[in-house]
Amino acid sequence: MNLINKEVVHKSFGKGKIVDFADTYFVVNFKSGRKSFIYPDAFARYLTLVDKKASEEINRVLKKHIIKQKEEEERVEQERILELEKRQRKLEVEKYLKNHRIHHSSQVAFNCQEEELDSIFSEWKVFVGAIKSGKNQGKPNKLVRTHQNSACIITLSIPGMEEKDRPIVGVYMVEETFVGRMREDGYIPAHSKYRIRLKEEEYKKLPFWKYYINNRYPNSMTWNSGRYRYFDNIWMAQVLRDIVSMKEDEERDLAKEFFEYFCLKNQINENEIPEAGGVLMQIK
Repeated sequence: MNLINKEVVHKSFGKGKIVDFADTYFVVNFKSGRKSFIYPDAFARYLTLVDKKASEEINRVLKKHIIKQKEEEERVEQERILELEKRQRKLEVEKYLKNHRIHHSSQVAFNCQEEELDSIFSEWKVFVGAIKSGKNQGKPNKLVRTHQNSACIITLSIPGMEEKDRPIVGVYMVEETFVGRMREDGYIPAHSKYRIRLKEEEYKKLPFWKYYINNRYPNSMTWNSGRYRYFDNIWMAQVLRDIVSMKEDEERDLAKEFFEYFCLKNQINENEIPEAGGVLMQIK
């Protein structure tokens, strides 16, 4: 819209003529001198166009502008609310972690299907599954033992595979501020650095049952249909130590860093970790 040479009336300065116009401002020449105004805001408060047709067009522009302003204000307010919620959650997490005592079995192993793997390892998060009965049926599980010291093991269930051969195909530390009981969406996100997807030739050497044992049923190698199992902290350290031993060069460096970070978070002495003692090791 071209407003050059259009006459206007200002509440204080009287009549004037627009002599310069741009996208966000315009200049009016009054008897008292030139004045700059914000476009189109000034027409809603101080100025009126003498030309009726131009005035109607400005009113349409103003309506669109006001709608856009309100949308922007709502967006900014929403961001402010989200930021406040984020800060509040951070304070709650920090308070909770300050008083948190590490559970001896606060790692988690997941039973995954092959079609899930690409999604898990591209998004680096795993869904814990839904509650199957009771008043909370259908809601995501909350793994209350999982905290910033926890790691996740991704195991693969392959049709026709013997259960004893179930491989560990990936591992990751949880996000640094993760607290399982506070997570509402049912996902466990990975740490930005400490996460490893194993190659096929690697995971074939890393059977889950080498590490895991149910003390009530020490000879059992049955997973059944459950989505996850808690996994001892020491067992996880054994898994990571074995991953370090099979890696080379830069991959080995990352695996070693991961192992050391895990031991630090779980207060484990790297030199006092026993050999794996899962079911497979008992029946050999």
